[in-house]
Amino acid sequence: MSRQIKDYIIIALKGMGMGAADVVPGVSGGTIAFITGIYEELINSIKSVNLNTIKLLLNFKLTDFWKAVNGNFLAALVFGILLSIKSLATLITYFLEEHPILIWSFFFGLIVASALVIARKITEWKIRSIIAMLIGIGIAYMVTVVTPAETTNAYWFLFLSGALAICAMILPGISGAFILLLLGKYEFVLSALSNFKFDVIAVVGVGAAVGLLSFSNLLSWLLKKYHNMTIALLSGFMIGSLNKVWPWKETISTFTDRHGVEKPLLQEKILPHTFESLQGQDSQLLFGILLAIAGFLLIWIMEKYSPETK
Repeated sequence: MSRQIKDYIIIALKGMGMGAADVVPGVSGGTIAFITGIYEELINSIKSVNLNTIKLLLNFKLTDFWKAVNGNFLAALVFGILLSIKSLATLITYFLEEHPILIWSFFFGLIVASALVIARKITEWKIRSIIAMLIGIGIAYMVTVVTPAETTNAYWFLFLSGALAICAMILPGISGAFILLLLGKYEFVLSALSNFKFDVIAVVGVGAAVGLLSFSNLLSWLLKKYHNMTIALLSGFMIGSLNKVWPWKETISTFTDRHGVEKPLLQEKILPHTFESLQGQDSQLLFGILLAIAGFLLIWIMEKYSPETK
């Protein structure tokens, strides 16, 4: 495939979209790849990193290695992803701390639209696909309910978190950031990125590399062998995850983390007017609805005008 510089700029922009998606615990980077028409090439490029291509690298046949792994495509895409993740980490952290209702409302709209986009990829609805979706909804909902508030910061757990999150990133339906959220490492990793904690970034990065290479072949097989069931399961995961990102919550109990900061331990979903009466604060309902609509429209517009849709 012959490409010009402008083509790689567009690929980098798509990578920035993927990176932005995986910073927020809602829409998946894989979803962005799917609706912008580069998903199949991404999976095939990742799969191409195998023993044969590694041998080319070890034998210093760098040109052959670069061509075999579709290096120009991957380099442009990864550059866009990393640039977006680094530039948005601080901004998202700020909004989560200072304007949680507004940012969670935007995430809510993103997830609803992404679930619909993914569900539309199911070519034939059968009982097994419906069951797969219901299972996905149930699993995701239960996980959001039983998620521990705080987990260990040991390197082995950071490695595991990176591996699982990157696997989610290439799935068109599960957010890598959401996986970090479930593992209790979302804000910790964002803070590491914002403050250049290289040891944390390195361990999570190595875990991500290992997870990415080992998972791409399994993902490709599942989508080819059980396409509709797999897509239905992923869509169910996203629907079930809505429980986690509901903007208006009542904190039932709190805990103090190892840094002496008090954080919510158990929260319940409540209606906006109930939030106002309990918290004595403005529910920001109008702005929340507008941001949820904006998040929904963002995904809808990207899907509508994507090359794959056309």
